[in-house]
Amino acid sequence: MPVTDEAIVKIKEMILGGELGPGAKLPKEADLAERLGLSRNSLREAVKALSLIRVLDVRQGDGTYVTSLEPELLLDALAFVVDFHRDDTVLEFLEVRRMLEPEAAALAACTMSDERIDALGAVLDELRDDATLEELLANDLEFHRRIAAGSGNTVLASLLDGISAPTTRARIWRGLTEEGAVARTREQHRAIHQAIAQHRPDLARALSLVHVAGVEQWLRDTLGRAGSALG
Repeated sequence: MPVTDEAIVKIKEMILGGELGPGAKLPKEADLAERLGLSRNSLREAVKALSLIRVLDVRQGDGTYVTSLEPELLLDALAFVVDFHRDDTVLEFLEVRRMLEPEAAALAACTMSDERIDALGAVLDELRDDATLEELLANDLEFHRRIAAGSGNTVLASLLDGISAPTTRARIWRGLTEEGAVARTREQHRAIHQAIAQHRPDLARALSLVHVAGVEQWLRDTLGRAGSALG
């Protein structure tokens, strides 16, 4: 195992073992390196890596601390990669979204309060018939964000928030090029909201699956046609 990886593992063991809890300050670099049997350079590299994924917080002039370790914070690092993808890799994000989003809708149908369900419907109501594509997309993102939050599972909500951005370009592309896509999306949103309002998790899951899978299948078909044309 490379020495930097070994250093990362040892620090993680201290956190997972409870020796370093959320918000705890790490010992001084020299002391920690000696204690873990590591060089100071290896320890520095490990701290840098763990700070990039929000496990550690390096405060200049103060020291290094364990973060709150909240799911939203840790999974926020996922958003770092959202602008570094090719169109074919968007399919992988859409596949994951297809796996997770129907379950979020099903959980929301079980756990969302009437007040939050009404607020979800209000998101749909505020969209004008002559809305721009940018407004439609913003509305779409907010609708799905509220469902994920309504699932009551913060890890699931954070994951969905992280994988939403990589699919944005595909959703814009579909709205611009596929006839009836916008109207169909609005109709499907209404149906999902109604299933959640009626507290019917199986129906909410099925409708959400159809909704998300539609974007994925459209992109598969589009990329397939593009590949054929190039060949």
